Amino acid sequence: MDDTQTSLLLKRPVVVKAIVTSRWKAEVLERLKAQIGQLDAQIQQLDLQGQRAIAELQKQSISLPGSQTSQQVESIQSQVNQKKSELLEKKNQFLQQIQQVQQFELEQEVFEAQMESFFRIEKGENLIKKLNVEIVLRDGVVEDIRGEI
Repeated sequence: MDDTQTSLLLKRPVVVKAIVTSRWKAEVLERLKAQIGQLDAQIQQLDLQGQRAIAELQKQSISLPGSQTSQQVESIQSQVNQKKSELLEKKNQFLQQIQQVQQFELEQEVFEAQMESFFRIEKGENLIKKLNVEIVLRDGVVEDIRGEI
C-alpha cells in the first residue's frame, strides 16, 4: 500500500538544548565577546564617518547659508546618534547574555536554538506527542533525543 495514502508529512519545531559544561560556557562567552568587539568597532567607525561628514559639510558651508549648514549638521548628528543607540542596545543585550551564561550551573540544560524537522503522522497516532521533540547536546554532540521521532 502507498505510504502517501495512509500518512501525512508535516513540519514541527524542534527545541535544541545544551548541557552546560565548562567548554560550552567558554565557547559561548568567547562568541558573545567577539560580537561585542564587532559592535564596538562599528560604533567607532560610525563616529568617524559622522565626524568626516560634518567636517566636509563645514568645509562646503562657505557657499551655503549658515542655518542650512547647521540643519544638515544636526541631521547627520541625529542619524549617527540613532544608529549608535541601536548598536549600544545590541551591545547591552550581549552583556546581559554574558551575565546569564556566567550564572549557569554545570550540567544545567539551557535553550540553545530552535530548528524544524519533518515527520510522518498516521491515522490513530498522537499528534501532540509527535510535536514535542527535543535534542539535547553536550559540547555539540547529541546526547539525547526526547519525544516521539
